[in-house]
Amino acid sequence: MGEFTEKVKGNVNEAVGNVKQQSGNPETRAEGKNQEAKGEAQQLKGEIEGKLGNDI
Repeated sequence: MGEFTEKVKGNVNEAVGNVKQQSGNPETRAEGKNQEAKGEAQQLKGEIEGKLGNDI
């Protein structure tokens, strides 16, 4: 179950990050870049959990 949850969280963070990057505000764009990176990391965590069977 953790695998699926992490992947969903990752997708949401990536999507929100991408939207923030379209902003005209430089601070918001930077937040968006960070949020997108966080989403990518969450997806990777979900993939690893899936391969290890949530034993981490």
